[in-house]
Amino acid sequence: MVFRALFGSFRVLLLSSLLGLAATARAQQAGDTVSVACPLPRVVDLCVELDASRSADSLSGPLTYRWHMGDGTMLTGLMVSHCYKERKRYTVQLDVVDDRTGEVRPAEKVLPVDFTQETVLNFSAPDTVRVGQVITCDAADSQMPLCENVVVLWDFRDGYVTNGRRVQHAFRRPGQYAIRMSLRGNGPDPCPDSHCVSRPIVVVQP
Repeated sequence: MVFRALFGSFRVLLLSSLLGLAATARAQQAGDTVSVACPLPRVVDLCVELDASRSADSLSGPLTYRWHMGDGTMLTGLMVSHCYKERKRYTVQLDVVDDRTGEVRPAEKVLPVDFTQETVLNFSAPDTVRVGQVITCDAADSQMPLCENVVVLWDFRDGYVTNGRRVQHAFRRPGQYAIRMSLRGNGPDPCPDSHCVSRPIVVVQP
């Protein structure tokens, strides 16, 4: 997902998803193992691109643009890019330095960057397991911020369904399965009925 916004003469390009938005799917019901198509999770970097080139004035002389990214990182340049490590809210501050006089104009622009309001669909699971081996699946960073009463549903495609952010399961037969994780909630109109993603797993004989 790409978000563009204008802040005065400064352009901000937000490259996010964190995980990206998976295709919308209708809610899974208990025991439902056939009717919902769920894509793979798409992990997207938490990155921004910042562009102050529209504000540059050749008559003002040489200037240095200092971007304080809100996570302890400082970058310089008319155009910069940065990737964050955590899904949080950040405040980016731009200071402009007059190279001839050394004068610093602090907080020429203050830009909010918020990664917490995005739908995130992702979970961890092993790629290969043995029959009877207990596995753990974790959807810890998945979220639908616009929804209330969000429930995490799991369908292991072998007839077993459950719910919870962190669940365990053991497959009884060898084969290939596509573990499905779905978020379902309720709330205002922007809240989707359900989102789901899947990961393949191979189950082998002990």
